[in-house]
Amino acid sequence: MTETSPGPSRPGSVVLDIGGDVGALIILTPAEMAGLEIHVSPLGQPETARTHAEVRERRLGPDGCHAAVYPELRDGDYTIWQDPHTPAGTVRIHGGTITSYH
Repeated sequence: MTETSPGPSRPGSVVLDIGGDVGALIILTPAEMAGLEIHVSPLGQPETARTHAEVRERRLGPDGCHAAVYPELRDGDYTIWQDPHTPAGTVRIHGGTITSYH
């Protein structure tokens, strides 16, 4: 079975479930990364704690960008993975806020 990548998202098509101790993460990427999955995990947690999101074109009115969106992450520090073994960076998530990473 062949998987297909969803097309660009429309404005308002992503719902962020933030508040209390839950925040969101948006990883902005180059267009060339469209269709790739980016994994994140709580800092120091085992590989099984990873979650992922697909990089998609996000249309925002007349402008757009490419991004992976994580709509619901608990407060804390997270590792962003470049590949299964290489961290690309870390980010701190705060409840009730949206954090961006480039």
